[in-house]
Amino acid sequence: MAGAERRRSTVWGKIRAVRCEDVKEWCVRRLPILEWVPIYDWKENLVPDAVSGMMLAIQQVTQDEQTRGAGYLASGQSQPTPGLAFAALSSVHPVFGLYGSFFPVIIYAIFGMGRHVATGTFALTSLISANAVERLVPSTGTNFTANNNSGVLGLSEFEMQRIGVAAAVSFLGGIIQVAMFMLHLGHATFLLTEPVISAMTTGAATHVVTSQVKYLLGMKMPYISGPLGFFHIYAYIFENIRSVQLEALLLSLLSVVVLVLVKELNEKFQRNIKIVLPIDLVLIIATSTACCYADMEYVYGLEVVGHIPQGLPPPKLPAMNVLSEVVTEAFGVALVGYVASLALAQSSAKRFKYTVDDNQEFLAHGLSNVIPSFFFCIPSAAAMGRTALLYSTGARTQVACLISCALVLVVIYTIGAMLYWLPMCVLASIIVVGLKGMLMQFRDLKKYWNVDKIDWSIWVTTYMFTICFAANVGLLYGVVCTIVIVIFRFPRAKTLNLKNMKEVEYKYKTEENCESLKQVKIVTVSNPLVFLNARKFHADLMKIIQKDGTSSQACEDVNKCEQNTLLCSFSNGSCHGESLQPCQSEQRVLILDCSGLNFFDYTGVSMLLQIYMDCKNRHIEVLLACCKASLIKAMQYGGNLESENPIFFESVSSAIDASQIPRKYSKFSEQSEV
Repeated sequence: MAGAERRRSTVWGKIRAVRCEDVKEWCVRRLPILEWVPIYDWKENLVPDAVSGMMLAIQQVTQDEQTRGAGYLASGQSQPTPGLAFAALSSVHPVFGLYGSFFPVIIYAIFGMGRHVATGTFALTSLISANAVERLVPSTGTNFTANNNSGVLGLSEFEMQRIGVAAAVSFLGGIIQVAMFMLHLGHATFLLTEPVISAMTTGAATHVVTSQVKYLLGMKMPYISGPLGFFHIYAYIFENIRSVQLEALLLSLLSVVVLVLVKELNEKFQRNIKIVLPIDLVLIIATSTACCYADMEYVYGLEVVGHIPQGLPPPKLPAMNVLSEVVTEAFGVALVGYVASLALAQSSAKRFKYTVDDNQEFLAHGLSNVIPSFFFCIPSAAAMGRTALLYSTGARTQVACLISCALVLVVIYTIGAMLYWLPMCVLASIIVVGLKGMLMQFRDLKKYWNVDKIDWSIWVTTYMFTICFAANVGLLYGVVCTIVIVIFRFPRAKTLNLKNMKEVEYKYKTEENCESLKQVKIVTVSNPLVFLNARKFHADLMKIIQKDGTSSQACEDVNKCEQNTLLCSFSNGSCHGESLQPCQSEQRVLILDCSGLNFFDYTGVSMLLQIYMDCKNRHIEVLLACCKASLIKAMQYGGNLESENPIFFESVSSAIDASQIPRKYSKFSEQSEV
């Protein structure tokens, strides 16, 4: 009893010790919206956010309407149609794609940390959830608007059963993500290397394009999935090539040509025009109008979207009775959606100089799946196309996404019914063209080959596993390969145990101007630089740079660099980094002595290039000494080293000489720590 009393008193003591400041700090950390909304600059940010929000709403609607294509419309059986309107990919009614562009966006704006990340329906997660939908509620040839009305949204019981399964996948996937947040598994994302993510997303995009081929050709075909299903689909198409609908094929080709041409022109002249032409919307309006007046649905047999209900649905519990049967798809949605979304969040954070907590993103995307599942939403995640749109239109904060939600709501209540005549082959064309960015990742193969042959082989094999099986299988294979590399490759490295970075600093009074200082900092890297420690290395080096940037004394003691070992906790590699301008009276040079860097991979080379660019933005000259030929070649292939002067040198002394320090100087200070 005495022990129990002591435990209770300890717990109550901790509770009473909680201060209001602690509660406030916790709320801000878990609700990032409380951090940026109070300081939102309405004059500076509202106009660009409003413009971006309107453009995003157009893209959300055009992509989400494609939603239907996936498992319906072909009165025999349809495959999930991925695309910008990803409801089709999930084999559910198109209107549920609109809901998926409304509810998850609001939740992520509250809990997410990516200011330029646009969540909503996502091709890869939609494709995964379609497997569960087609398995548990197979198509029976029933059309969307069957007579057996369920009384909910005016849709048939068959349609409601399908969205019930898709919502269950979203619910369970979100629960898994929240559980991963509670277990702090966000810090394990270092295993998700760039080659693995690139190969998985490229393979998944290939699956999405494959699922749209039947709509591009106007063919009716059964739903095909499972191992090697990718090859069975094309085998079926070639066996039934005579059933191709010429009218649908011509309209698809015309739509693809128009989309590609206008999008290329938009990219070419985006600097000269403030608002790009929303060709997706124009194409949808034009083809819907033509299909309506020419009665193409009956004259030519073109499949159209059909009836779209108006208004928002009342909340309803997902189909809990199928949770045990959708565990595999739920894990796929949780992992694939998080990986793709985190990559976009980290990219935007790096580009716009703010931080993203990997673990908080688990919570944000988990809740963005759990809560909307009660409103008939399919699994959601961030999409590359929507996020790129926010970049190009100058969005500043998540206000742009909230504005897009308001416009999507207008579409749900008023305009949605006008999309009845939209041809499915046009939606498929928009989807395929929208995946161009992911498919262009094939070009990275040359870069991986020149930097690290093992990373190249991981990319190729991960892509093949994704193609032959599924995105979640490919991702799992990539992670397993990464772990195997840790076990078998590192012991062969000459430097096994990571040591501290050796830091030497010189400050010189130049003869030309005795009041100015030339500060040279030499950092010796005596350990492998690979995906395991690349982020930590970047964080440590940024601490040194930030410390020097904020120092006002000419001779400040150098703090000991934090130990960089495999056993250390891994930082997310981000830094608050407002641009630290150097003093006018002091020039700074960073020399990286790479004599001990005898082992690296693609992630390590990418981190060196990132450090080079970060220092350049802070007006710090970066020179690399004692680099092996393989490292020089890898860095030259890995990125564009924009510099008029040489940056690679045979020795540290030659790098110091190249930093334009006069031969006759007086040494001001020298400091060294190991």
